Amino acid sequence: MINSSTTFWGYRRENGRVGVRNHVIILPLDDLSNAACEAVAHNIKGTMAIPHPYGRLQFGEDLELHFRTLIGAGSNPNVAAVVVIGIEEGWTRRVVDAIAKTGKPVTGFGIEGHGDHDTIMRASKVAKEYLQWASEKHRVECPIKDLWVSTKCGESDTTSGCGSNPTVGNAFDKLHPLGTTLCFGETTEITGGEAIVAARCATPEIRDQFMFMFNRYQEVINRHKTSDLSDSQPTKGNIAGGLTTIEEKALGNIQKIGKKCSVDGVIDKAGQPTHPGLWFMDSSSAAAEMVTLCAASGFVVHFFPTGQGNVIGNPILPVIKLCANPRTVRLMSEHIDLDASGLLQRELTLDQAGDKLLEIMMRTINGRLTAAEALGHREFVLTRLYESA
Repeated sequence: MINSSTTFWGYRRENGRVGVRNHVIILPLDDLSNAACEAVAHNIKGTMAIPHPYGRLQFGEDLELHFRTLIGAGSNPNVAAVVVIGIEEGWTRRVVDAIAKTGKPVTGFGIEGHGDHDTIMRASKVAKEYLQWASEKHRVECPIKDLWVSTKCGESDTTSGCGSNPTVGNAFDKLHPLGTTLCFGETTEITGGEAIVAARCATPEIRDQFMFMFNRYQEVINRHKTSDLSDSQPTKGNIAGGLTTIEEKALGNIQKIGKKCSVDGVIDKAGQPTHPGLWFMDSSSAAAEMVTLCAASGFVVHFFPTGQGNVIGNPILPVIKLCANPRTVRLMSEHIDLDASGLLQRELTLDQAGDKLLEIMMRTINGRLTAAEALGHREFVLTRLYESA
C-alpha cells in the first residue's frame, strides 16, 4: 500500500514541518477571552476560534502544561497563522513569542486597558490579513517520512481489541519502518498491560522513562486512596460492551501499537518528539483531552478506533474514526470513516484492514475531510493537573 517512496501533498511550514490542513486560528489565552475570539472568527469568515474554559490562577506544573498546550496548538503544522487574545498582555506575549519561533505569522492582543470592542476590531484586521495570506499557500509534494500520526481509542468494547485497534496496529507496523513519527498514550488504560509496553521499549533508558510515567500515575491513585476505578476504568459503556476489567481493556488498547513497532521515546503531556519512531505520551484517557494533547505535540492526523461509538473531533487535528462493530457502524454511520466490521465477519484479513486505513489516511492528508470535520466536531479540551489557586 505505501513504501518509502510514497509521497503526499502537504503544507511545508517555515520550520520545515509539514501540515495537512491550513487553518488560521483565533486562540484565547484564557476563558475570559473566549467571547472576543469568537467575535473575531465571526467577523472573518474562514478563521476558527478555539474556546476553552481555563487559564486563570493556575500555577506550577499545571500552568506550564497550560502554556505548553496552547503554544503547541498554535505551533502545529496544520496551522498557518495565529491570532492570540488574552486578558493580560504579559501572558499573551509569552504564547505569541513561543509560537513565533516556528516562523509562522502570529500576533497577540490583550483586552485589559482596551476592552472587547477595540480588541475585536484590531484583532479582526490582523486575522483578515492572515487569512488572505494563508489562502495563497499551496500544497507541495512531501515524503511519507514527514508525516506525524497519533492514535487513541474511545468507547471501546470487545470488537475494539479484536478488530479496530489491531487495524491501527497493522497500519502502525507499516508506517514505523518508513521513518514516520507515531504516538500512543492513555496511561490509565495501560494498567495491567504495562509490562508488555515496557518490554517493547527500544532501550533500557526508554523503559525506565516509560515506567516512571506509569508509576507517577499509580502514585496519584494511591495518594487519593482511589483503589476502585469502576466508575471510570472501565467505563459503564465499556462494561456494557463486554470489557469487564481494566486489564481486558488494556490488552485491547495495546493492540494499537502493532506487533513489530518498538517504543522509541517517551514524552510528557503535550511534549514534542525529537526524532522519528513510536512515542509514548503520558496522557489522560479522556478522548478530547488526549487528542488535544496530540495536536499540541505536533501530530497532524489521528487514528481513533471505537467500539460503542464516539463523536470526537478536534479543531486542529483531523480525526479518522474506524469501527469493527457492525451495530455501531449501522447506527452511527455518519461518524465512521472506515468500516472495519468485515474483519470480524471474516470478510477482511487484518492486513487488508490495515491497508484500507492507510488508504483513508492518504486521502485525508491529501485534503479529504473526515466525518468529524464535516460534522463540525471541534472538541478542544485542556488537561488539568490540580485545582486553581
